[in-house]
Amino acid sequence: MRRFIVAAALAAFSTVAVRAEPDPSDWGAVTDDARGQTVYWNAWGGSDTINGFIAWIGDRVADEYGVTLEHVKLSDTAEAVSRVLAERSAGKDTGGAVDLVWINGENFAAMKQQDLLFGPWVEQMPSWANVDVAGKPAVVSDFTVPTDGLEAPWGMAQVVFYYDSARLEQPPKTMSALAEYAAAHPGRFTYPQPPNFLGSTFLKQALTEFVPDAEILQGPVEAADYAAVTADFWAFLEALAPNLWRQGRAYPQNEARQIQLMADGEIDLAISFNPNEASNAIANFQLQDSVRSYVMDAGSIGNASFVAIPYNANAKAGAMVVANYIMSPEAQARMQDPEVWGLGTVLDLDTLTTAERARFEALELGVATLPPDELGSTLPEPHPSWMVRLEEDWMDRFGVAR
Repeated sequence: MRRFIVAAALAAFSTVAVRAEPDPSDWGAVTDDARGQTVYWNAWGGSDTINGFIAWIGDRVADEYGVTLEHVKLSDTAEAVSRVLAERSAGKDTGGAVDLVWINGENFAAMKQQDLLFGPWVEQMPSWANVDVAGKPAVVSDFTVPTDGLEAPWGMAQVVFYYDSARLEQPPKTMSALAEYAAAHPGRFTYPQPPNFLGSTFLKQALTEFVPDAEILQGPVEAADYAAVTADFWAFLEALAPNLWRQGRAYPQNEARQIQLMADGEIDLAISFNPNEASNAIANFQLQDSVRSYVMDAGSIGNASFVAIPYNANAKAGAMVVANYIMSPEAQARMQDPEVWGLGTVLDLDTLTTAERARFEALELGVATLPPDELGSTLPEPHPSWMVRLEEDWMDRFGVAR
């Protein structure tokens, strides 16, 4: 519910003081201004793998640019948005506490609409020249909303499922087959509880298989006959729920708990938004080496991860320097390393130098990571209003003891 309260609060603000500095087109001045600044990066803190990568970024920008990076660990992006809103209501239009935020699609749409983001700035950064806009259009569209230079992409993700091949020989590759599997093997599947991002992603992934026309999902939910469009989807979830882990009376709170359930042998398969997550978990001795990944036959939802700078950030120059470095070939190759994180790059490797490209070519895919040509088709994210409505309705139907 907190996310919905934040969205409602955003609607109360429609004007904002505009500051034109620092100028992202003068990169030399930006790096000069950034030196000595402390950047408070508000980002999800629920993964040791991601936390470690962010710490490494902090070490690199400190060494190269004299920027101090502080990771403000969040459980939900709405926490950072709430801070910006509180400052706005108090008239604090400069010197804000949030300098950089790992933002999700629905909060980006709301903050963009209300002019609560600094920019445009992204396409003036040096690293932008190597971003694969043509091959990865998600880098300029966040949940169908054009980014317009207000947020920088820093990683590519796609929905995969992973399973323990020692217990499950042929995993279900459609949502209908998944329901049949759960009915035949009660308690052996679950998904994180919405509004956890991964749980909500499962809802969207399932919805794409049951809507009569997936193009409907690209427009606002208010423009569709919601009851008719989602009828088969809700019927699927109602049938699935009693066959889930703990009979659908409880759900794992996040992906870390889901991995633990798999490791403990309580479930046979799980969902991820990182094609390398299973390999990462195997490398970290969190999962058995018999775990493998796969995708649904109809394709899977894919998107980019973004960072944005609030309109009143105190260290805008430092935040731009951090974002630019995250998109550098060095940082992108490290991020794509399955032993570090394994998130896909936003870069077009053909634009890189031989030495830069060699960083990526030297990476060894983990044992459970699908090669790029086996990831199948990438489905676009629905309009952000769909996730809000799905989460609300899911909570009404499944969010209390049944």
